[in-house]
Amino acid sequence: MAATRVITAASVASQTTSCFLAKRAFLSPAKKSCGGGFSSLCFNRRDLVLKSKRPFSCSAIYNPQVKVKEEGQPESLDYRVFFLDGSGKKVSPWHDIPLTLGDGVYNFIVEIPKESKAKMEVATDEDFTPIKQDTKKGKLRYYPYNINWNYGLLPQTWEDPTHANLEVEGAFGDNDPVDVVEIGDAQRKIGEVLKIKPLAALAMIDEGELDWKIVAISLDDPKAHLVNDVDDVEKHFPGTLTAIRDWFRDYKIPDGKPANRFALGDKPVNKDYALKIIHETNESWAKLVKRSVDAKDLSLF
Repeated sequence: MAATRVITAASVASQTTSCFLAKRAFLSPAKKSCGGGFSSLCFNRRDLVLKSKRPFSCSAIYNPQVKVKEEGQPESLDYRVFFLDGSGKKVSPWHDIPLTLGDGVYNFIVEIPKESKAKMEVATDEDFTPIKQDTKKGKLRYYPYNINWNYGLLPQTWEDPTHANLEVEGAFGDNDPVDVVEIGDAQRKIGEVLKIKPLAALAMIDEGELDWKIVAISLDDPKAHLVNDVDDVEKHFPGTLTAIRDWFRDYKIPDGKPANRFALGDKPVNKDYALKIIHETNESWAKLVKRSVDAKDLSLF
């Protein structure tokens, strides 16, 4: 039987505006400002001309809650986790939840809770991009062992498979939203939306594709105030960055595949570099939803 639960998506002050794709206009305050350090993280979609049934708006989320509705049985081929707005209409966690809340705070959507191994992911090729369990040859996919951190995505980001990153061996993007590894203590739930601050990033090369891993911490974690950059992670979470790199390097080996690689000297980059990645992939996502690049099989709804 399908289950529905309500979770907090984001608490957005009335004066803050975040951009997100919407099927209808949300109420927005008279004053409009976009936070997050990079002005282009918020762009006015009213100025865009699209051949789309989906109008654009740049508005604040007034209602800080979204509903998460589970359809089908967990660990089945038809299991989906949909996101609903306050009126009960389906929205996309990838496109409709804003990336930035301002003041260096970002939204993070949990796909895989820590200490679990079902390989859950946003279905980027399905309408409203629900979370589902990944499959291969019609069978559900699992990691060979538990992942030790909460894992998911940054909304409104996209690693462009047509763009070669000259700083990272000229690798092309993996055609997915940017991944986040959240290092906080609590085990989160599938579909939970957390406020995080980025701390570092790892440049993973997976079968030749660039697959960034943003290392972050939820603001409600007891140690969140202690960590603000990559060196703080080493100090207060010793060994964690190495463990993350090694986990993602080796998890395919039990299935007979080669290990993944990491560029940029096999080391994590700092917060400023992580923010640069977020900025660039948000710009790529903006081009995607404006149809400036070919979406191919990706759902923009």
